[in-house]
Parts: sequence; C-alpha cells; structure tokens
Amino acid sequence: MNETRNKTHALLKSFEKKPLGLWLFSKAICFKAPYFGSIKPVFKEIRPGFARATIKKKRRVHNHIKTVHAIAMANLCEFVGGTLMEVSIAKDMRWIPKGMDIRYLAKAQTDVTATCEIDDINWQGTQDVILEVEVHDNNKQLVAKATIPMYVSPKPRQ
Repeated sequence: MNETRNKTHALLKSFEKKPLGLWLFSKAICFKAPYFGSIKPVFKEIRPGFARATIKKKRRVHNHIKTVHAIAMANLCEFVGGTLMEVSIAKDMRWIPKGMDIRYLAKAQTDVTATCEIDDINWQGTQDVILEVEVHDNNKQLVAKATIPMYVSPKPRQ
C-alpha cells in the first residue's frame, strides 16, 4: 500500500527509508508515549494490519525471579496494539483502549516478541475493534496472550 493513512503512518514510511528506521520509529513512539520507553521496545515489522516488536530480557524488565516481568509484557502488548491501530486507522478516525485482558502462560526466560494482526477494517463509524496480541519467547513458546478492545470513533470536527 503506497497511500499514507495518517500522520503516524507517514512517519513510519519516512523512517522505513533510513538505516535503523524501525529502531528510530520505535524511539519516536516512546517519545510520544514515554511510559513505553521503560521497556525499550523495538519494532521488527510494522505496517497497516500487522505489528511485531521485541524487548530484551535485561535487568530493567526483570521480576524477582529474573524472568521478564508480567507488566513489562503487558506494556509490550499495549505498545504493539496501540501503534498498530495508529498506523492502520483512517486519518479522520481515532481510537482508545477500553481495557486489556492478559493471560501469563509461562515464565519468559528469554527476550520476548509480541505480534498482533488485524484484518482490513472498514474505518467508517463508531465501532469496537478487538485486538489479540501474542507474546512468544525466543524458543517460540507462547508466554502471554492479551485481548485489547479498542473503541474507534470519528474525530470531532474542528
């Protein structure tokens, strides 16, 4: 798809052309929403309808047993899901998460990668979009799974 959907999608397209483009784009998202920076996530792939990002298993994301903290994985799920919505949504629409249901399925003893995919959505009118985000470790083991309902509505006319 060559068409630019919105400002965030345009930003992504501009960073994709640069060396370390996805790393720079990840940093830009963390600048816009600083809490995400606490886990230092990096997108490995992102486009309208699909996103995948990783966090390293470093001390800053450890729990008391030195595995990746559950809340760090929840933060990664919101980073992936929210940014996916941001690059996918039509420019005259907006979104906000209505909550998150997350299940921690196994200890995350390696770096973790979160992936989310949505079908092409008709971005017309108010609707709920349900995101499913899966978190896998380096051994491809599913360690967490989140469901994030997103409320989508038209932006107010200015």
